[in-house]
Amino acid sequence: MAAPRTALITLAELERAAARIAPVAVRTPLLPFDHASELLGAEIWVKPEMLQRSGAFKFRGAYNFLAQLGEAERRRGVVAPSSGNHAQAVAMAARMFGVPAVAVMPTTVTAAKRAGAERLGARIELAGTTTQHRWERAVELVEREGLTMVPPYDHPWIVAGQGTVGLEIADDMPDVGTVLVPVGGGGLSAGTAAAIKLRAPHARVVGVEPAGAAKLTRAREAGRPVQLGSTSGLADGLLAVAVGDLPFAHHAAYVDEVVTVEDGALRGAMRALFDRLKLVAEPSGAIAVAALLEGVVAPRGRTVAVLSGGNIEWTGVAALLAET
Repeated sequence: MAAPRTALITLAELERAAARIAPVAVRTPLLPFDHASELLGAEIWVKPEMLQRSGAFKFRGAYNFLAQLGEAERRRGVVAPSSGNHAQAVAMAARMFGVPAVAVMPTTVTAAKRAGAERLGARIELAGTTTQHRWERAVELVEREGLTMVPPYDHPWIVAGQGTVGLEIADDMPDVGTVLVPVGGGGLSAGTAAAIKLRAPHARVVGVEPAGAAKLTRAREAGRPVQLGSTSGLADGLLAVAVGDLPFAHHAAYVDEVVTVEDGALRGAMRALFDRLKLVAEPSGAIAVAALLEGVVAPRGRTVAVLSGGNIEWTGVAALLAET
């Protein structure tokens, strides 16, 4: 496995990742969001990663990672510390390669995300409520069982895989003006920002994170990743307590702005996506659209909001949307 690094990924690495995942991943479309365009007086599009295999963008990075492991490393089995979507993605990729997978998930994991990983054949281990708790438990399993760790975001193979989202946006809309992308641990935002700036350098990239988990905002203020004491909010996929070192290097180089969105805006964005585009987004997946609809980010040029995932089931949707 490649050694940890903080050097920025290259366009060649992004393109190789795209070629590697092309036979198995869904190349999600750009869809016009007419409702938002009319409200905002600008051309708004969405990149619906809930249509991706395993229900979120995470499959891109997971498959790109497993594909580059040596046969012996894969055969030992893999372990994924995850709030839910990374676990499902790694479980799916592992099933494709015919190797066992263990998902280390929080005790607060949603029923939909746990069931999704189990359906894909993962063994579930529960560990605390924070990113650090899950990471420490995964390290224990690596040491005890010889499993191969699949990091959720802080690795070049993961960043390059997630960055294929940005390559597709730039390919489909070379004149894109603004891209909004959710920020959790930072793999998606780092890879997407890199791809956009390397392919469409005049585009503006905006990272969007929950107000209750403003780890990139704090990191940019400090000039380095900062670990928050705690995080909270509806967007369970974006509640990492810190951005990774490698993602932060990409954020510093390629992300123009970072904004935060309050929980109250997420339900309305989910409802708008459901009503107007017939897309089911989990709260994390709707946050970029929420930033636009709430006026937190003003569109500039042709604007794309990345919808990171839709791993939520009927009971969760019904409970959240009943409050809108």
